[in-house]
Amino acid sequence: MTGAPGVRDTGTEAGSLGADFSFSDTVAGTVVDLGSDWIRLRCVDGRPLTLRLTDTTSAQLLRNLGAPYEDVSGRLHEVLRPGRFLFSHGPVHAEPGGGFTFQAGHLTVAGEGGRAFAFESPGWWVEQLRQLARFYRRAQFGTGPVDFDHYRTEIRAGGGRSDLHVQETDTISRLVYGMATAFMMTGDEDFLEVAERGAQYLRDHLRFHDPDSGVLYWYHGVDRSGSRERKLFASEFGDDYQAIPAYEQIYALVGLTQTYRVTGDPRLLHDIEGTVGLFERYFADHRLGGYYSHIDPVSLSPHDPALAGNRSRKNWNSIGDHAPAYLINLYLATGEQRHARMLEHTFDMITAHMPDPDSPFVQERFHGDWSPDRTWGWQQDRAVVGHNLKIAWNLTRMHHLLPKPQYRELAHRLARRLPAVGRDRQRGGWYDLLQRRPDAHGRHAFVWHDRKAWWQQEQAILAYLILAGHTGDTGFLEQAREAAAFYNAFFLDHDEGGVHFTVTAQGIPYLVGNERLKGSHAMSMYHKAELCYLAEVYTRLLIEREPMELWFRPHRQARYPQDVLRVAPDLLPPDRVRLDQVAVNGLPYHDFDPEALTVALPAGKERLTVRVRLVPVREDLRGDHR
Repeated sequence: MTGAPGVRDTGTEAGSLGADFSFSDTVAGTVVDLGSDWIRLRCVDGRPLTLRLTDTTSAQLLRNLGAPYEDVSGRLHEVLRPGRFLFSHGPVHAEPGGGFTFQAGHLTVAGEGGRAFAFESPGWWVEQLRQLARFYRRAQFGTGPVDFDHYRTEIRAGGGRSDLHVQETDTISRLVYGMATAFMMTGDEDFLEVAERGAQYLRDHLRFHDPDSGVLYWYHGVDRSGSRERKLFASEFGDDYQAIPAYEQIYALVGLTQTYRVTGDPRLLHDIEGTVGLFERYFADHRLGGYYSHIDPVSLSPHDPALAGNRSRKNWNSIGDHAPAYLINLYLATGEQRHARMLEHTFDMITAHMPDPDSPFVQERFHGDWSPDRTWGWQQDRAVVGHNLKIAWNLTRMHHLLPKPQYRELAHRLARRLPAVGRDRQRGGWYDLLQRRPDAHGRHAFVWHDRKAWWQQEQAILAYLILAGHTGDTGFLEQAREAAAFYNAFFLDHDEGGVHFTVTAQGIPYLVGNERLKGSHAMSMYHKAELCYLAEVYTRLLIEREPMELWFRPHRQARYPQDVLRVAPDLLPPDRVRLDQVAVNGLPYHDFDPEALTVALPAGKERLTVRVRLVPVREDLRGDHR
């Protein structure tokens, strides 16, 4: 294992392991130089490392869902130029004098030619979402009619439905979100049909509404194992058993709100507003601010002794999940200032109570008086890495709507500190659960494992993409690209379809227990679709500064405030995007406001198909809003 310059990684000592010790591992990095049998990399943490090439080293290009395998083993030196990003997996050998030799068994190269990262190509994320929507459509309903009576919460790795007959509200809602978003990005009516039928199924089977009291809430689910469906009023999930958790009510709205954005269906808006009323009436703490995490299913009180460990508690989900799940989209669809005020309140609570001067991570659980709760259940004094990334992402979005120094400060503080503690600095990708406080060696130890979950990668990609687009900071862009490369290299299931729930630290799919499923209490279509949608929005409009198109399908009875369709794709930096073209039912349409990103809908009785083209504003036509 000699002959190539700098082959050893002398920064790691083999010590007493012995020269015959070896294992397999993954390395991520950027090509600095290469020879006939070696590649010198700069790892994602900046450390130099040399890979040893052999006559059996194989290589492929990063590929999207639905794309064929593209082997580049025979033209490796043509593809691997300096600046190219890659992943290498292969044997790692201990050397007699200390250190390790990394052998390149298989390489995955992030791009070729003039495109350093394949996922920055126009339409990459659109096509990925199209493939995901087809997978979940086929898994739940086959190729026949869309009938939600047959919907199942659990979907096996290959797309088959399980025999578990419980239909959970939140997983249906997450599927509805994914299908509505797939329509927005592709214009495929089949996806919209799934979304609309799913939204109606939620209203018909999983909604409780008492017009006299004004109470509207969503059942945990229905059990369809018998001849009649059985409503599951309180949560069946262990953390929330026999309570009504705020996050289940929050995620019940994720699909309804996205479908309302597309269709303007007034029935959906009624139910969304009714659930927002539930939050304000029963979950809100009108004295100290924020929202309680649980209420009792009988008394509807957050202080009921029956709630046990969830009594009078607040947490990240009950405060922070409103914004990404439904509230930002509700504001985008309606422009209502009361929704903006609710957004402001939740972000003010985050910046006031969650930062911790003694940890790079936020504090996530609280007693009713906002004192930290560091003894609750599995969380104790532990950090969910993805929640910290989600805060950085959503604070940046909110800063675009309402610039506040504390929003920007916390978002940037988290974004700059997190890579050193929450990211895998050799292989790329982001970890799951870590101790919030360092050990004697300064490490934030893993709680249970070093695996990486799909949704936490999403938070990293979107956080760093929007920060890069907002600031122009190349460091943020590098973090976004590395996270997106890891996700696209290791989470896409090219054999069965869909996205893996978890991979090992090395990027190998972890197919054990519930983590082998493509549908479960924790996974449906939401995070994957949200990633595809917003990664395309941020990449096209903020990073690459290229146009993109979206589709809407207003009902005949569509109800939008001021009778205008609002087509802003997200809370983006002010004056960075304009509405360039509109087509209604396939014909050019000119009654729109390019700066406000609104379309005045034509009067009539027919349902409309509205296609819009959004374009970045030229640098010389806008000010600096950083």
